[in-house]
Amino acid sequence: MPLQIQLFWLFILAIPIACIAWTVTHEEVFREPREYCSGRYKTGKTMLERKFFYLFTCEYCFSHYVAVFFLCLTGYQLLLHSWRGYLIAGFSLVWVANVYMSLFGLLRQDIVKEKQEIKMMDEKTDII
Repeated sequence: MPLQIQLFWLFILAIPIACIAWTVTHEEVFREPREYCSGRYKTGKTMLERKFFYLFTCEYCFSHYVAVFFLCLTGYQLLLHSWRGYLIAGFSLVWVANVYMSLFGLLRQDIVKEKQEIKMMDEKTDII
């Protein structure tokens, strides 16, 4: 596969990885399971138990597992045609997905900030 196509796939496959990792680790729809996992990773008796449950609360950690799932699903390899191509692809996908999640987090902060500013301006207008 030509390098341009490989890079295209890299940036496209990172989108659902970022989406799934962000949704599971941040959004309200998964709040209860995330709170359960958070409690288990804080009180787990073994290191393996704590690490297992922590991965459902950390978007960076969880994105590794989602990337492995997508690698198995698509067979995507980057640069090399062997296990090394999967390894390079996996870490590259995680990195790009985490860039996407960081950008989304910053965008979301700006939106929340703007909503608060608009609300404060509306309250000032109502007072006057």
